[in-house]
Amino acid sequence: MTVSIGFLGGGNMAGAMIGGLLAQGWSPAQIRVSDIDPAARSRLADSFGVSVIDSALDLVDSVSCVVLAVKPQVLRPLCHSISDAAPRRLVVSIAAGIRTTDLSRWLGGTRRIVRVMPNTPALLRAGISAAYALPEVSQHDRETVDSLLTSMGKAIWVDDEALMDGVTAVSGSGPAYVFYLIEAMEEAARQLGFDEEQSTLLSRETVLGAARLADASLESSAVLRARVTSRGGTTERAIATLDQRQAKAHLVEAILEAAKRSRELGDELGSDKK
Repeated sequence: MTVSIGFLGGGNMAGAMIGGLLAQGWSPAQIRVSDIDPAARSRLADSFGVSVIDSALDLVDSVSCVVLAVKPQVLRPLCHSISDAAPRRLVVSIAAGIRTTDLSRWLGGTRRIVRVMPNTPALLRAGISAAYALPEVSQHDRETVDSLLTSMGKAIWVDDEALMDGVTAVSGSGPAYVFYLIEAMEEAARQLGFDEEQSTLLSRETVLGAARLADASLESSAVLRARVTSRGGTTERAIATLDQRQAKAHLVEAILEAAKRSRELGDELGSDKK
């Protein structure tokens, strides 16, 4: 059976997925989108040639796989509105923090559910996604989800849904940590006398090049860092300063706090208490 995919929500991440699927050889006829914003629907139809549908329920009725690509805060009423049709579909959620047990309850008990956490580099098809599937998800369903995820970059599967909070903290929020580092490098460059354009170019290209080196290497990040830290040199002075300020420990603590907040949001968004 030919798989057809419907996106409920037409934002940036949905657009990244759709563009990636088409680049992989999917036909626009296999992809449909529904969004409450007519402008979003028109934009996706014009950009990709996919079909757009006003009604969320009509969209679910017309596809074999549904991607929930809306904000977590509006997911519960959306799920309730499609609960009559959802049990006959594979459901993929990219809504941060929403657990599969809550999705299943809101969707009328269906358990063909995969929870996915992508990150924003997916917009350039350079993302990393993680997925967790309930046991009722078939191998064929997993292959469909793999097509979705690899359309945006690389992907991993986890067997324990609790790890999704860690994924959110490490890779979901991770681009912000990198941007924070770039901000600091740009500020230092300006203080050293470089103009705005030079500061930006030096900092961004350094981070981009270092990431490419790490990706091309089989060695650990610690070994790669040590290779550019000559004894008595400038890099050693910088790293020693960071170690004195316990920068690494503070960053680890920050990421653990992000995971804690992800768990808290799961509790808050999944609760039936008002």
